[in-house]
Amino acid sequence: MRIKGVNLGNWLVLEKWMSPSLFEGTTAEDEYYLPTQLSPEVYEARIKIHRSEYITERDFATIKRCGMNAVRIPVPYFIFGDRPPYIGCIAELDKAFSWAEKYELKILIDLHTAPMSQNGFDNGGLSGVCRWSQIPEEVEFELTVLERLAERYGHREGLLGITPINEPVTEPMWSLMDIPNRYPPVDPELAKGTAPNTMEFLKGFYHDAHSRIRPHLAEDKYIVFHDAFRLKDWKEFFEEAKYDHVILDTHQYLMSAEMMGCEQTLEGYLEYIRDVFAKDIAEVQQYVDVICGEWCLFNSLAVGTDTKGGQSVLNGVDLTTDKKTMDADTKKEIYRQLANAQLEAWNQGSGYFYWSYKLLLDTVNEPVWSGWDSWDFGKSVDEGWFPAEG
Repeated sequence: MRIKGVNLGNWLVLEKWMSPSLFEGTTAEDEYYLPTQLSPEVYEARIKIHRSEYITERDFATIKRCGMNAVRIPVPYFIFGDRPPYIGCIAELDKAFSWAEKYELKILIDLHTAPMSQNGFDNGGLSGVCRWSQIPEEVEFELTVLERLAERYGHREGLLGITPINEPVTEPMWSLMDIPNRYPPVDPELAKGTAPNTMEFLKGFYHDAHSRIRPHLAEDKYIVFHDAFRLKDWKEFFEEAKYDHVILDTHQYLMSAEMMGCEQTLEGYLEYIRDVFAKDIAEVQQYVDVICGEWCLFNSLAVGTDTKGGQSVLNGVDLTTDKKTMDADTKKEIYRQLANAQLEAWNQGSGYFYWSYKLLLDTVNEPVWSGWDSWDFGKSVDEGWFPAEG
């Protein structure tokens, strides 16, 4: 099966930029601090209403109608409701499996966060802190969450597989993104000792996760390892371990390509997609199945200004100065060409998941977000930016 999927981002793992209103009345930038600034009653109401309305059965029908065959669902480490004050969401995942099976979609469960964070990004749940791998009891906790997920869903028809941890950052990406400055910690004391994960740790964790998950999975289910932003550094790992039914997940964004020197022109993007994205995936696909688990059409050219690697007003970046306006037809042509080129690149591997299915951004009344709507799969299909049968 070639995977054609979309991420259900910001449903069970919050990202402020994707739904700013959830954070109204607080200074919280991430899920860790949100409940510290709201009363328990208000926090619970916000979360439960958001989860019940953001993704419903109708969305699964829409995803199927758009030609997709899978969804990747980010879930938090507190999914089972055993890490107060956070509210568990296993009931929502149960519903998702029922919907997926009705519409013949597969689910990749993606354990998206870890206590004290595996990357320091806002999407890791705690900005500016990356200490999870240094705390053995929290590493073990993550493994028990994976075991419980595998036990619960390992033989469900709708399960594609399980990702043990999302985007664990290692040194190259840590420096490229300058994480301590891009995501300054709220509490420097809490962040003390923050550092990127080592490849040695990750390989050990992946080995342990595989041995804990595999016994609970049906034979046709996959374990999906994120490449830690080092797509070509895993050959020896997979050749030595000889794992069965594993996939390597790589996340490839044009905003990251920009940070690596890709020219912010249509020609520059297309060349990078062809010469880097496609070639690297084709090379790695020779020894392990590869999917692009996150990608999108977002790029600085269509925004009209250099976003410095996808930074927004939430990062304090002024995006109004020297911003070039672009007519809708020109923007559509850029997106269409980038969509087709990237889909061709992902076809060098085993498929993809677009990030993300939907966002709650108002680019009409808040034009500062113009260009960020290309992260929104539904809008990209509706606007004709993304081919509906991608």
